[in-house]
Amino acid sequence: MKERIGTLGDTPLAYRALAGKGPGVVFLGGFHSDMTGSKAAYLAEWCATRGRAFLRFDYSGHGTSGGRFEDGTIGKWTADAAAVLEELTQGPQILIGSSMGGWIALLLALRHPDRVAGLIGIAAAPDFTEELMWSEFPATVRDQIEREGAWMRPSEYGDAYPITRALIEDGRNHLVLGGPIALHHPVRLLHGQDDPDVPWQHSLRLAERIAGRDVEVTLIKSGDHRLSTPEDLALLGRTLGALLGEDGA
Repeated sequence: MKERIGTLGDTPLAYRALAGKGPGVVFLGGFHSDMTGSKAAYLAEWCATRGRAFLRFDYSGHGTSGGRFEDGTIGKWTADAAAVLEELTQGPQILIGSSMGGWIALLLALRHPDRVAGLIGIAAAPDFTEELMWSEFPATVRDQIEREGAWMRPSEYGDAYPITRALIEDGRNHLVLGGPIALHHPVRLLHGQDDPDVPWQHSLRLAERIAGRDVEVTLIKSGDHRLSTPEDLALLGRTLGALLGEDGA
């Protein structure tokens, strides 16, 4: 099955899409990541093998999309995701969100429920700008962000990247964990218990907040934040397959 590679919009947003049967699958990547990672590649092959539609893309300021990373916010990246969902997919989709992508998937499902057939979170990180960044930053870092507008955060995955005041302030407009989440789609949450970035308890809180009854949390005892080992990817495939009513192996 041939993959279509292109761009969308004025920014532009880079994407890779497979045509196929529905419900399709849309992968939403994490903060400061791109669509070439192992989970996205695994899902592309998984869907191609089964003749199922699949879409992956880069938010603005990520990967090969246009724009600057430091200009991005949760609201802007959610708008990017909504644009590709609207323009590049048809019918209900299974949204698979990794880390920040889990937050964005939730926001999409709440705003466009008719376009969603189910949701899988991989170390889903709703509200991370407030709960896992701002509340954890020392006073010196918070002061720098407020005074200078940004702070360069070191990363064990690569170069340091900016955490901006706009990111933090805009994130407060999209918080979901403070009350019930009016989501009634099937939800599956996968989380490693050795995740150093997003505590696994975050997925338990999210599951508790979701109003729907069809919610399952799977904890991987030795799993890290990326959940990209062959065993982790096989679990993702089985999880997706079960949601779609087919063999996920």
